[in-house]
Amino acid sequence: MSKLDFISLAETPHEVLHHYLDIAHRLKQQHLATGRNDPLLAGKMLAMIFEKPSLRTRVSFETAMVHLGGSAIYISPNEIGLGTRESVPDVARVLSGMVDGIMARVFEHQKLIDLAAHASIPVINGLSDYSHPCQAMADLMTIEEHFGKLKGLTLAYIGDGNNVARSLVVACAKFGMNFRIATPPGYELDDESVQHIMATTQGFDFVSAHDPHEAVRDADVLYTDTWVSMGQEAEKAQRLAVFKPYQINDELLAAAPAQAMVLHCLPAYRGLEITDAVIDGPRSLVFAEAHNRLHFQKALLAAMLAHL
Repeated sequence: MSKLDFISLAETPHEVLHHYLDIAHRLKQQHLATGRNDPLLAGKMLAMIFEKPSLRTRVSFETAMVHLGGSAIYISPNEIGLGTRESVPDVARVLSGMVDGIMARVFEHQKLIDLAAHASIPVINGLSDYSHPCQAMADLMTIEEHFGKLKGLTLAYIGDGNNVARSLVVACAKFGMNFRIATPPGYELDDESVQHIMATTQGFDFVSAHDPHEAVRDADVLYTDTWVSMGQEAEKAQRLAVFKPYQINDELLAAAPAQAMVLHCLPAYRGLEITDAVIDGPRSLVFAEAHNRLHFQKALLAAMLAHL
């Protein structure tokens, strides 16, 4: 059996994504009902490479492995020096003989591509500058739990056309959702990604705008992310000024339909891209969304390492 990798949603067939989501719901229900999961990954080891820190990525993957009977090793930036102290191909080859899978959270997406190319074990994208597929799938899981469906719903993304937005547009396209995005001029999703998804997904309802009120008018889900990601600190002052009108607050939420709910991939910079009143309010699914990172990660690991 050829190895599975999870590098981006665009490269993963929609039937495989559906399968992962089904497993996630099943494993979550099993754990809620019994307080445990079957030890599907007994004796399995996951190497977790971190160039960027993360609360949710580390805790969700490590806990997922333990819940499924396996173990995980945290590898800090200083321990490898991925691509500097030790080449990416060499890291891939070494880990392939010691562990059963690799999860990497990196700056440059190319490092994930190179890891997957040289590893004989599965490689998972825990985040890169290009995409955040685990986050997008946990988002879909959360939306499906709340609304009971995905197809036909509309997600409005407000803010920067970044890696999270890029993953969400692909996720929506593959699951029959409509996608709206409102960004400041110059911060739109890149043309290459948009053209690819439009060319490969028949009938996808996609609208890019600059007015956030226009984007949320028919939305079932409002979504935002930080305006200043790791590595963009030098642009902080400029970004805060440009993005100020794109805050998700009570006024913007009032412009959306009554059933609309709010998501944020976290960490949230309260008072900037989202207000306390919204993130802590009755229309927020933000913390259920964060918790579902654990359950989707379980499904992904079970499918990739145990061939569930």
